[in-house]
Amino acid sequence: MRLQLTAVFEKGPLGYIAYVEELPGANTQGRTLEEARSNLFEAVEMTMKANRNLFEEEIRDKILIKEPFAVLTA
Repeated sequence: MRLQLTAVFEKGPLGYIAYVEELPGANTQGRTLEEARSNLFEAVEMTMKANRNLFEEEIRDKILIKEPFAVLTA
């Protein structure tokens, strides 16, 4: 069971721009495709951490139920 996302790599004059189609904000770049791909893993981690922190601030005074949520993919 794994959530599969789509990495997009756009060739530019100075290398590659990389982003994840399903996760706005997870953007990076690299001089080579390999560097851009490696940097994208870090960008995804940072984006998810930032989103989690923003959410925690928004719900600070609310009573909520939180639980793990797994997405099945084909």
